[in-house]
Amino acid sequence: MPPLSPPYDDAMANTRSGKAPAKTLQEQLPELRPGQSVDLLKALHILTRDGKLNQDSRRKLKQVYHLVQFIEPLIAAQHKERGAVTVVDHGAGKSYLGFILYDLVLKALDNGQVIGIETRSELVQSSQTLALQLGFERMAFHALSVEQAMTSDALPHKVDVVTALHACDTATDDAIGFGLKHQASAMVIVPCCQAEMASVIRRQKAFNLSRTPLSELWRHPLHAREFGSQITNVLRCLRLEASGYQVTVTELVGWEHSMKNELILAKRVGAPKAGAQQRIDDILAEMGVPAMASRFAGMAS
Repeated sequence: MPPLSPPYDDAMANTRSGKAPAKTLQEQLPELRPGQSVDLLKALHILTRDGKLNQDSRRKLKQVYHLVQFIEPLIAAQHKERGAVTVVDHGAGKSYLGFILYDLVLKALDNGQVIGIETRSELVQSSQTLALQLGFERMAFHALSVEQAMTSDALPHKVDVVTALHACDTATDDAIGFGLKHQASAMVIVPCCQAEMASVIRRQKAFNLSRTPLSELWRHPLHAREFGSQITNVLRCLRLEASGYQVTVTELVGWEHSMKNELILAKRVGAPKAGAQQRIDDILAEMGVPAMASRFAGMAS
């Protein structure tokens, strides 16, 4: 009489055949939280249709998850203080950040909303459709530039948290201006490329070379681009401090994941930092570009 074959599942079969058992979703994505929407992760192409992790999206997901760790306590503090939270995400794109923030943080709250601002109307429409499909009722999207959003009646006068993830060039400055005008309690900014400052200092190169040896920092085009980006972010931080914010600058993720890696975290404290605006004026004068003072002007608290 032949021996009975014991029951076994696919994992046992894989083990006997020398294959490693297929990883569960939780094993593939340890950051996955209980109740997190798998349908959302599929819609954002973070997961494939059969529920496997899309490795090409892992880098971006890592950035967004890391950013959520900074934003979540800000939302919790505002919800505790005011009972409602409005998050405005500028340069939203496909709204990775807004959707994951809503799913992980806002969905569990009794109120609060996420508003995505994006210039490309087709992305706004697709985000609106996805929010309806997922039942994310407290999400809204508007096809506006940051500059247009400054005066749009579609947005509340007071917002709590402003985010801008890789808003290109001067859009980051516009997002900061939006936060200042709308009295944001906190801003979370990840700057992207910045060409304006480099362009201005290149035009002034001959004058500055005869005036200060510091102009060697931006004499070569490559150095001008890198230095222009660096000094722009320094001036952005000073602008926030001159407007009554406490500023922390840190890495978003490791350099192996992104070269655009700087995270500016600003919390409104009320009193402008003494001397911050004067520092801005002095730096611009030293660089020979005082005409840019209006871009980095602080706002009285």
